[in-house]
Amino acid sequence: MSLYERFRSQISEITNINEHVDKEDAVVRIKSGIWFKGPNVWILAFSIVIASVGLNVNSTAVIIGAMLVSPLMGPIIGMGLSLGTNDTVLLKDAFRNFLLMVVISLIASCLYFVLTPLNLTNPTELLARTSPTIYDVLIALFGGLAGILENCRKERGTVISGVAIATALMPPLCTAGYGLANLNLHHFLGAMYLFLINSVFIVLATYLIVKYLHFPSVQFEDSVNEGRRKLVITLLLVAFLVPSVFSAVSLVRSNNFERKVQAFISANRVFGHSYIYDYQMKDGGVVELSFAGDQLSEPELESLYLAASGFGLTKDQLLINDHSVGIAGSEYDKAFRHVYESNEKMIAKKDARISELESSLDEIKRAEDDYVQITRELRYRYRDIGDVSISRGLDIMSDNLDVNRRINVLAYTDKPLEEEIVTDIRDWLKVRMNDSTVVVLNIVR
Repeated sequence: MSLYERFRSQISEITNINEHVDKEDAVVRIKSGIWFKGPNVWILAFSIVIASVGLNVNSTAVIIGAMLVSPLMGPIIGMGLSLGTNDTVLLKDAFRNFLLMVVISLIASCLYFVLTPLNLTNPTELLARTSPTIYDVLIALFGGLAGILENCRKERGTVISGVAIATALMPPLCTAGYGLANLNLHHFLGAMYLFLINSVFIVLATYLIVKYLHFPSVQFEDSVNEGRRKLVITLLLVAFLVPSVFSAVSLVRSNNFERKVQAFISANRVFGHSYIYDYQMKDGGVVELSFAGDQLSEPELESLYLAASGFGLTKDQLLINDHSVGIAGSEYDKAFRHVYESNEKMIAKKDARISELESSLDEIKRAEDDYVQITRELRYRYRDIGDVSISRGLDIMSDNLDVNRRINVLAYTDKPLEEEIVTDIRDWLKVRMNDSTVVVLNIVR
């Protein structure tokens, strides 16, 4: 056996799941989990209230706890199993219980939000459940795959709890109840759309695994009923698949468009003497850009469109909203002008300071070069001098504490220099350095 064949055999042995599943037991488990009767109804209602409280107070921990308690996955996985096994009876029961689950959840969450005295000004956990993204689709799909495999496994673990948290079915239902309680159609429809996307992709994941594992299909008593039921199953399957595909494609496009817009705005926040202070996504792949500051001229608009094209955005996708269409003299405009003018003054002051410091550095560098040359000349003129130290210092008078700047020159020799020579050196350095404050000290080593 070749190395490739051994590797392939090993991988096949590791990834094979057929030996670890019990199809008959899985069918029994899933069928028993679709029913909402007795304690399940109350547990669902209680978990919905817990999740609503978590959303109301922006507590992620409380929301996770509610998802662990909730029995929402049962009917949804049941619908996927019924589609994969052509079981129309199970499909009717699962769908009926699914609707019952949704109604109970909406009523419980709506009642809570009607009665609660809490009213958050920025309910971020609630608002996050009103706009589905492509990540929600991926989470629902792979969460559904994990959920059905856990139901099929001979030895069940804690995967179902993790799937319940990952797929996040409860928060959208609670947010929809919040929308009903506050008569907010946008929140209600957005949350229900997210919930239905999660549900559909869990159903799709279940259907794929059921077909992959070859679950036994339901046998019909006569060919007429068999053809009719298979047609019903096929139509329902198409009804699930087609919208889910369109939804996934739409979300991918929307996500790509949003990333392009964010990248474009990050790179072009300030444009000329104008500033993008806000932007808003519109239907049809259009973004409205709100500007403050000076009105954009035609050349600036063309430059803006050209910059946008570099990020894959066309002119038709940009809706420009500057003060010429409604925000002239607004607080945004005044605030921007104040910030802009302050920044201009600050930048000008910093530029002047930088220029001053650069000049000082140039002077210091020139002085250093001069000192090197002066040292060479001094040692050439006076052969007895070894090392030379030149520094700028302060001369402070002890009686009146007057401060005078001076240049100190230390000439190191092996024996003392005559006073005439020291005086001659000082006079020469005053002329050479063009500074009358030069002081020469002879240091004997």
